[in-house]
Amino acid sequence: MRLKAKISNFFTYILLIIISIVWLTPFVCLALQSFRSYILEPGGMVNYLLPKTFSLDSYKFLFSEECRFVQWYINTVVIAVFVTIISTMVVLCTSYVLSRMRFKGRRALMNLMLVLGMFPGFLTMICLYFLLKQWGLTQAGAIPGLILLGTACSAMGYYVCKGYFDTIPKSLDEAARIDGANRAQVFFIMLLPLSKPIVIYTALVAFMAPWCDYIMASYVAFGHSDSYNVAVAMQRWVWTGDYQGYFTRFCAGGMLVAIPITILFMCLQKYYVEGVTGGAVKG
Repeated sequence: MRLKAKISNFFTYILLIIISIVWLTPFVCLALQSFRSYILEPGGMVNYLLPKTFSLDSYKFLFSEECRFVQWYINTVVIAVFVTIISTMVVLCTSYVLSRMRFKGRRALMNLMLVLGMFPGFLTMICLYFLLKQWGLTQAGAIPGLILLGTACSAMGYYVCKGYFDTIPKSLDEAARIDGANRAQVFFIMLLPLSKPIVIYTALVAFMAPWCDYIMASYVAFGHSDSYNVAVAMQRWVWTGDYQGYFTRFCAGGMLVAIPITILFMCLQKYYVEGVTGGAVKG
């Protein structure tokens, strides 16, 4: 049995290594091409992987005065941070109410949000655009408009967080209420410190959506470059006539976009896994 287990583990690890190589190859190519000098090695895509001359020309261009990458990056950070904070609090509060309180229509409300969450948001794009346009939240006002879009329906992502709260004994709440704590004190002082994994999981999920968003951002900020996020701005580079010249700069921008989310996942992956598995126990 031990020999059989070793053989099984051997082939499993081989398969995982192959999958990892296939998965990491595009990122390695992106990183290497970002260090290729677009001045000394002009041209877009090339038929070799290692740059003939390693250079930081593409990164220098991103932070130069002729490029507005810093402004686009700041726009992305602002949108992602505000959406993360607001969405996380909305999801946590909604999950706490649905997990701990019993009221008329609770089950129907949960089922309604679950069903509505099955419909893609693209179905309402035209309606949302004209609604935001009436409020002045498109183009020049696209940043607050995207924040509003990112947080408006966040409560519908309650189910994983609620499942985690269901695993925490209600006797803790009852003991705190007997000692004179109100609902807010129970939630902020007792429940949240015990729920660090699900809080981090909720924040990471909320952060990823606006950080990687292209479709809604391009739709709301269309034609106003000052409101672009990084994804939209870099796509406009690809659409330019100078695609060959912008290719290495596009790769450099992609690396700068990938670094923050990669660091977050590497530092918080333990809590992320605990939040997913803990929230899947009970529904």
